[in-house]
Amino acid sequence: MWQFVLLGTALLVTGGRCQSVTEVYAEAGSRAVLPCICRSTSSSAATIHWSRVSKSTVWRKAKSGLEYWGIGANRVRVPQSHTGAGEYNLYIKDVRREDGGKYTCMVEDGEKRVTSNVLLMVIQVSISPSAPVEGDKMTITCSVTPWPTGATVSWMLNEKTIHPESADYVLSKTQVYVLQTKASDSMAGNWSCVVGSDGRTPGNASTPLTVRGIVKPSRDSASVYAELGAAVTLPCVFSSGLTPSKPVWERLGRFGSVLPLPPSFNTSFLPPRQVWDMSVVVGEVRQGDAGRYRCSATVEGIRVVREMQLVTSQVFSNEALTQKTPATLTCHLSNTSEVTDYEWVQVNSDPNNTQSVSSFQKGRVLKINKETDRNSGQWVCRFYGKQGVLGNVTYHIPLMSGQMGESKPESSGNAGVVLGLGILLLLLLLVFVKMYKNHRRRQMILQYPAMETIVHSIFNEREERHRERVKEDDISK
Repeated sequence: MWQFVLLGTALLVTGGRCQSVTEVYAEAGSRAVLPCICRSTSSSAATIHWSRVSKSTVWRKAKSGLEYWGIGANRVRVPQSHTGAGEYNLYIKDVRREDGGKYTCMVEDGEKRVTSNVLLMVIQVSISPSAPVEGDKMTITCSVTPWPTGATVSWMLNEKTIHPESADYVLSKTQVYVLQTKASDSMAGNWSCVVGSDGRTPGNASTPLTVRGIVKPSRDSASVYAELGAAVTLPCVFSSGLTPSKPVWERLGRFGSVLPLPPSFNTSFLPPRQVWDMSVVVGEVRQGDAGRYRCSATVEGIRVVREMQLVTSQVFSNEALTQKTPATLTCHLSNTSEVTDYEWVQVNSDPNNTQSVSSFQKGRVLKINKETDRNSGQWVCRFYGKQGVLGNVTYHIPLMSGQMGESKPESSGNAGVVLGLGILLLLLLLVFVKMYKNHRRRQMILQYPAMETIVHSIFNEREERHRERVKEDDISK
């Protein structure tokens, strides 16, 4: 890990004398650069000696060019490419706490001997336990080796200043700054300790904190949006590898009281599932299911709890009764606290079932003019929050506006066809009845042959009398 090293107060001495930096901050695990710069006009080779105060040699180079390494030889070096320019900086990689302390750089150039003292201060941030469970006690420690005189320490979480004096923290101010608190999902992220002293440029160190517990939803009071009549999953997913026990789902009343779960809830959880997934499925969201819900389970002896809000959505319609009356669709949510905007989009499908989506208008209410809009298909209301789309609700319009106006001529034509078919069926029915009566008459006559002869004779006599009457009428005229 490479880190820019902050340099403290510098003293510049010209004309063969040397420049020294008294303070250097470095984060544990990073690379530290201890400066030693000596601009000399002499053409002869210089002797350079790096050592720790009251300790042995770190690195040494003789006039002959021979180099000697002492303690920590595998982690220290002085780049030879810079020595010709009078730079004898000591590089220490993978800095450790024990590397902190005072270093001395001595340069012998002819008859001149110049000494530069450098104080290396190693900053380290540690968290115990390293990955706490939500609700578990945790300690964040900031140590500086050696501790600078008059040092001030400040804390930052994800680049935002934290005020440990609040009731959520307990701060110990000694040679090591210790921050004690309870782990929560809001504390996950990058913790930084910033150390300064006497107005000098501060140094800092950081470490990531992972809080184990419920990762989805990642925070309390998160909203889950669902359309009435549709299925939805209320998430309750724990950190991978955890084995939560005694899971419980509850519905919360207005003042935190526990209410019965709706009958549409499937509390047997999602099969198949991982052992850390305690999500539940609502088979069909119904009116009245909206509200607060709570998921909880025990992890490593700690009860981990997460609350969430189920927000239901639907479209209220005021369909037009006449062609000139606009149809009104209203997007309705049970809770609009996170909603910042609404958008209506139209979804159309071609014969190949390829859907096209086009934005129609902004706003919660949609009015459709029958004479100008072709609005068959689906209308979708999208609702947005600060982070983007929160959800959507679909409304199907089988027959409205322009289509109703266009269908009138076709309906009149259909009525004429139906009327013609009715008359034809009536005529066929009358013919059938007449044929049936004749058939019955013949059947009865066949059963009585003598009657048929009598009837036939009577009929002939009537015909004969009728002809004679006609003749008499003609003669009389």
